[in-house]
Amino acid sequence: MNYRALGSSDMQVSEISFGTWAIGGSWGSKDDADSLRALEAAIDAGVNFFDTADVYGDGHSERLLSQATKGKEEQIYIATKFCRAGDIHDPATYSEESVRAYLEGSLSRLGRERIDLYQIHCPPLSILKEGSVFGVLDKLKEEGKIREYGVSVESVEEGLFCLEQPGVRALQVIFNLFRQKPAERLLGEAQEKGVGILVRLPLASGLLTGKFAAESAAAFEENDHRRFNENGESFNVGETFAGLGFAKGVELAEQLRWIEVGRDNMARASLRWLLDHEAITCVIPGFKNVRQVQDNLSALHVQPFSDDEMDRVRAFYKDHVHAHIRGSY
Repeated sequence: MNYRALGSSDMQVSEISFGTWAIGGSWGSKDDADSLRALEAAIDAGVNFFDTADVYGDGHSERLLSQATKGKEEQIYIATKFCRAGDIHDPATYSEESVRAYLEGSLSRLGRERIDLYQIHCPPLSILKEGSVFGVLDKLKEEGKIREYGVSVESVEEGLFCLEQPGVRALQVIFNLFRQKPAERLLGEAQEKGVGILVRLPLASGLLTGKFAAESAAAFEENDHRRFNENGESFNVGETFAGLGFAKGVELAEQLRWIEVGRDNMARASLRWLLDHEAITCVIPGFKNVRQVQDNLSALHVQPFSDDEMDRVRAFYKDHVHAHIRGSY
């Protein structure tokens, strides 16, 4: 395992880490025993950082992480998030009273006394600009309740604003072969300011595994957001298939099939492309079982992209993908 600094913090985190949305809920059926075995396999392989949120399965993923990391609290870093259990547009959701309540709930479920990275969970830009939530987080950090704090954002504009806030140590962004806009400016400025970058949806909700056919959309289960949120019916459209419609995403993924040559498969190639950006701290793919954990970790060992390949990928995004992305990004 390779480790990278989380911005200017004192944390060195595994460059492939894992997100726990899928083992919490909204990704179809799951099995807790499989989830715990997968978490154990990741930790045994050197993964020392996991991202979660209080709303993933109404706290279920936090409870699973508590079980998996019991006795390893000093070795395994946990990032969790808050605000989406309330009305994200209501300033009261970000009051000191509310944030303390969210934090204490997560601490209890995680079985910890401190959160390593506490993130505002995709708040509106208006809330970020109002700014008082940053003061609340500064206070909680001073009290030792949180080690560092950051923001999970939907758009580059939100990310750039957060970079101006002195206490922000990390940004969580959607970045993948289909969503390359952060590379234009955000990644470089974050690196200059000592702000870590966590990459969510690195495989565009599975599109970049290359395993889907256009007709497979009907196979997604009723409780899988890839079925009920394709067009942003329940939350930001960018969180599902990176903002692409499913059929268009499958078509575009087929056009990218060349990246897997010499890299085993498309998923590993897609993760490798992300790791080749030095401004990125870590990628956080999801998982449901040991096989998926192992397959994602194999990206560490495939060949990097050449300069010519990077140019080809950028041109593909500009010429064929960008116009089809929906939502603010």
